[in-house]
Amino acid sequence: MSDPVETIDETAEAAPSVDVPAQLIADIVEALLARDTAGLLALFEELHPADAADAIEQLTWEQQVLLVELAPELLTGPVLAELVEETRADIAGVLEPRHLAEAIQGLDSDDMTMIVEELDEAKREAVLAELSEADRIQLETSLAFEEDTAGRLMQREFVAAPHFWNVGHTIDHMRKAGEDLPYLFFEIFIVDESFKPIGVVPVSRLMRTKREVPLSELMEPNHVIIRPEIDQEEAAYLFEKYHLISAPVVDEDGRLSGMLTVDDMVDVIQEENTEDLYALAGVNDASLADTVFSSVKSRAPWLLVNLGTAVLASGVIALYDDAIAQLVALAVLMPIVASMGGNAGTQALAVAVRSIASRDLTVSNSMRVIWREFAAGAVNGLIFAVVMGLVAGLWFQNAALAWVIAAAMVINLACAGLAGILVPLGLKRFGADPAVASSVFVTTVTDVVGFFAFLGLGAMVLL
Repeated sequence: MSDPVETIDETAEAAPSVDVPAQLIADIVEALLARDTAGLLALFEELHPADAADAIEQLTWEQQVLLVELAPELLTGPVLAELVEETRADIAGVLEPRHLAEAIQGLDSDDMTMIVEELDEAKREAVLAELSEADRIQLETSLAFEEDTAGRLMQREFVAAPHFWNVGHTIDHMRKAGEDLPYLFFEIFIVDESFKPIGVVPVSRLMRTKREVPLSELMEPNHVIIRPEIDQEEAAYLFEKYHLISAPVVDEDGRLSGMLTVDDMVDVIQEENTEDLYALAGVNDASLADTVFSSVKSRAPWLLVNLGTAVLASGVIALYDDAIAQLVALAVLMPIVASMGGNAGTQALAVAVRSIASRDLTVSNSMRVIWREFAAGAVNGLIFAVVMGLVAGLWFQNAALAWVIAAAMVINLACAGLAGILVPLGLKRFGADPAVASSVFVTTVTDVVGFFAFLGLGAMVLL
């Protein structure tokens, strides 16, 4: 009798990879260099649009342009919709307006808007001119809303039914509508006589219910009704808070005009989190297509700000140059105090920025969180004061120096905890993005306080 484990090993298929195989990218590059259009079409034939987009993103800009030249038919609407924003905008810029118009016509309205809004004005007008009148009016209406608002993101294809219909009426209506329905939807919005949303029925519940049951008995009340002018980040927060799959969007009169879907909100949440991460690091959004010049241009301003704060910290050190000259141990140990404070401040800052972004940190609990971060910094300061006091005392055989660095450690880590929470709260209070400049200010505080505390105490106690 064969071993069941061996049987499983022999018959089980390898788990699919989430990444596009490196060999596929190499084959695509080879086909491009050979200008083999048939080979390119064969390589992309079986790929899911998301995988095709991933493969295109791995190419250099010159290779992407060559791909557009040799096989523009590969750049279908679904593939364009899956590309990252920078790559999509670049490729759309070199595609012919007629091709773009034909590619996006089969997409939902939110994806059409996403692609067209990234075009320059002349290219956008050329693409709109190639569309049907209905699609053109729909796109122009969406583009009239401000960027990063719910109006730009909303999908204008949705399923609505009056509250006096029953299940049978609704199912028959959807079958009759056919291709006019959204490509994918999970909920049916229930409206009153004025076409204002009053509830929602999940499709799964509808399909389990007898035909004669009225929708008014099945529907759940709307927990969220979204106005098109609200920021997309606010809409994403509502989706996260109420665990929504979709939500109705209404016009100025309260009538149903579109819907937001969870797939778009996932993209928004990812985009906002990425922006915060880049902001904390002092860089702008980056992509594989960025050049050396664009990377330097986005990072150099923040490096210049950091240089200014470093000069400020150096000025503090210069105040105690005589003390450092007389006691070399101060120069040896002072980077430790500043480094520990910087790390402690960064920890508090990361927690604070994330809590602000997720709406967990509010006015009502801010004092409790401020006290917690201060206390945590002070306790960590005491712990590492003991450690560094012992290290300094044994290293330099100087008990007074051990007490100085221990006291400086407590002071700096306590101040680091305070700075890590107060700086982002202060920036938010004045309407600035807490993630953008917080790290620079927190690092400045910890460096200046650390040097002042350690060198100042050292000058008073040891000299």
